[in-house]
Amino acid sequence: MASGMHQGPDLGRFEESAHALASAARPVCAYVYDLAHLRRQAEYARRSLPPGSRLLYAVKANAEAAVLQALVPVVDGFEVASGGEIERVRKASADAPIAFGGPGKTEAELARALEQGVEVVHVESVNELARLEEAGRRQRRRVEVLLRVNLSEGLPGATLTMGGPTQFGIEEAQLPAAVDLARQCRWASLRGFHFHLLSNQLDPLAHAGLVARYLDHSLAWASEHGIPLSMINAGGGFGVDYAHPGRQFDVALFAGRLEAELANRPGARGVTLVFECGRFLAASAGAYVVEVIDLKVNHGRHFAIVRGGTHHFRLPASWGHSHPFRVVALDERRPGSSRPEFHDCLLTVAGQLCSPKDVLARDVAVERVRVGDVLVFDHAGAYGWSISHHDFLSHPHPDVVLLDDPE
Repeated sequence: MASGMHQGPDLGRFEESAHALASAARPVCAYVYDLAHLRRQAEYARRSLPPGSRLLYAVKANAEAAVLQALVPVVDGFEVASGGEIERVRKASADAPIAFGGPGKTEAELARALEQGVEVVHVESVNELARLEEAGRRQRRRVEVLLRVNLSEGLPGATLTMGGPTQFGIEEAQLPAAVDLARQCRWASLRGFHFHLLSNQLDPLAHAGLVARYLDHSLAWASEHGIPLSMINAGGGFGVDYAHPGRQFDVALFAGRLEAELANRPGARGVTLVFECGRFLAASAGAYVVEVIDLKVNHGRHFAIVRGGTHHFRLPASWGHSHPFRVVALDERRPGSSRPEFHDCLLTVAGQLCSPKDVLARDVAVERVRVGDVLVFDHAGAYGWSISHHDFLSHPHPDVVLLDDPE
């Protein structure tokens, strides 16, 4: 486990980009990604985990080509949830290890996964295991398998929960049938179990306790069913505190507790523990930068209308939170434009869509904001652009700005 404090992103780099973007004739609207910080964040997480662990990047968080290419030499592989994400990873790397998860995999996706040399498939049902075996038989290709198990009891609190009565994984009562089928398979080789029961856990000690339960369940099932257990995928779940961007999930504290749990379970020796993180790696490496187009007061409430909105950055609306932002004062006045301004008000930031749900932040105290200033929404590098309804109203897409350290 690594020691020492991890350095957060250089927020000044995002502000510098805002000033640079303001020189363009059009209103500022961009995602800015700091690839150097992204690599440092991944390196920090990887070296903090218990020895012998593997760190995968969850592509669903941000599938930008530059993001994937930056992570290839840093992480131990990629977790994907569709055939399209497999193709994106293969464009970044011809041989990076890939774990293929997610419900509803089609026959075409399973076949393509085998063709592209996917290392392991996280099987979601008995039927999916049968279809994967058939795909392997047709291609005469073998693939490793983890059974995704859906536990329901005693899950700690988190922003999203995938355990219990959801569409994910195999409930424990159906596990014997899945194991029996796996024993009959020639091309799909069972190696262990996959768990991904929650997302955005902010308590590192509670999360270590949850992973310890994964270990206990896996060891018990392996013993009961005679499974040669070699891998347990504990999913992701390392959280980002959007309400307090200066804080972050303490990976070192999590790993320290988990190492103690591992030491108390000699049966886990030799089992590879895998983590598939997306949000924790990418969120702080990105910012959504937008220009204030208009200011107005409606029924006593102060609004800033920005170039952009939830069709670019859906996360605040999706999670129902007010996303933190900073006002960057720009003196590069647009020729011929007026500059209304607000002072000492509670500001609600809305976008350009014809919907009252197109809100990025609500009732945030600001000292001063002007038309033509830029708002910088930090921690926007994960589940921002990747989950948004890009073409609603056919507004232009944001620019993409890539920052990196000189080689």
